[in-house]
Amino acid sequence: MTTPFLPRRRHLLALLSAAAPALLPGLAAAQAFPTRPITFIVPFAAGSATDQLARALGQSLTEQTRQAVVVDNKAGASGMLAAQAAARAPADGYTVLITTNTTQAANEHLYKKLPYDPVKDFAPLTGLGKGGQVLVVNSNAPYHSVAELLAAARQNPGKLSFGSGSSSSRVAGEMLKQLAGVDLLHVPYKSNPLAITDLLGGQIDLMITDTSTGVPQARAGKLRALGFSTQTRSPQLPDVPTIEEAGVKGYDMGYWFAAYAPAGTPAPVVAKLNELLVAAVKSAPAKTFFDAGGVAPWTSTPDALAKFQAGETQKWGKVIKAAGIEPE
Repeated sequence: MTTPFLPRRRHLLALLSAAAPALLPGLAAAQAFPTRPITFIVPFAAGSATDQLARALGQSLTEQTRQAVVVDNKAGASGMLAAQAAARAPADGYTVLITTNTTQAANEHLYKKLPYDPVKDFAPLTGLGKGGQVLVVNSNAPYHSVAELLAAARQNPGKLSFGSGSSSSRVAGEMLKQLAGVDLLHVPYKSNPLAITDLLGGQIDLMITDTSTGVPQARAGKLRALGFSTQTRSPQLPDVPTIEEAGVKGYDMGYWFAAYAPAGTPAPVVAKLNELLVAAVKSAPAKTFFDAGGVAPWTSTPDALAKFQAGETQKWGKVIKAAGIEPE
């Protein structure tokens, strides 16, 4: 009675046999991956939070795979140089963009034309971490609170300057201007550490920067922390109020890190990179970074990261528009 089904079964087996050769190279490549060094492209300079995280993750990947990880810092143009380089790299899994909401959610609202597509040019791998920012001034500055800083800004419209080396930092400053009703002069930098250097030297008056960059300087007494950017205080600076607590109602500005491969990277290799990076986020080197920088570890599936990015792109668009920032 089963005889009529034999041709169909043979046909199915024939199809599977024909498909197997096409599937095996990808599966075999993923099982062997990686067989040579991997490059992490980072959109910001050495010493930045993204750079520190990339190096911690790279250490873990090397321990897992016995392959070297090279960190390539391509700072400048709000991360666009790095994103473009990663998008144009071979889609073989050996180039990974370790980046932030700057390149993947904010830039398309800050610039009229990008040299890359934040969605079409990349294969999402996993989220890496989420954090907040800290408002800092020089330790010799006369401001000891957000209220004093804003009072000085109101008395001297357009005279106080704020630096930024990322879109998160830039939009955080613009949001402060909008919600507090003050006029501050924006000074752009290639990365937050470069802006910190000028803040320490007195060339700019303030900045709102990631905790990995700002907190060590505040703890060392070189900078004074006045406020934290999210609606909960930083565990690293429990005595520092949030900017909202300090009187700027509705203020809330965090940031996130994530990893991407070039679009077209084979699905088995994407899955392997996800596995390696998720393990790296949980590793001792990464934990040291997260604890020191006040960043919360965060991992995801590639699909979940894609959905998260879509929501964040809409969110950042609304924030940037509300802050009155015109695309450049």
